[in-house]
Amino acid sequence: MARVPERLRRLLPSARRAPSAAAPAPPRARQGHNLFEAAAVYVAACAEDDPARAEEAASWVSPGMLTFGVNELACRAVLTLARERNETPGAVARSLLGLRAEAPRRPVGDA
Repeated sequence: MARVPERLRRLLPSARRAPSAAAPAPPRARQGHNLFEAAAVYVAACAEDDPARAEEAASWVSPGMLTFGVNELACRAVLTLARERNETPGAVARSLLGLRAEAPRRPVGDA
């Protein structure tokens, strides 16, 4: 039974590394851009009709990450405008897109 931990140590890749490799790696310099930076630059470039800058920002992160960042930016922008205008987020979103105001809903059961 005493040999089991020793056998496990030999089987595990982390246990086979040299002791010097177990030391934490020095911090790396920051590489690239995060998804929120990419989204901010992308949306601003689109708003300013700068396709070259939008394409550059889109290359900083994967398309899925860019989509998430743009969605998050849109949500935050709509919420901020709704608070400033004292309107609902739905009304602000429809207004920004040039859509008609949503008709008030009638409660179910009112015929």
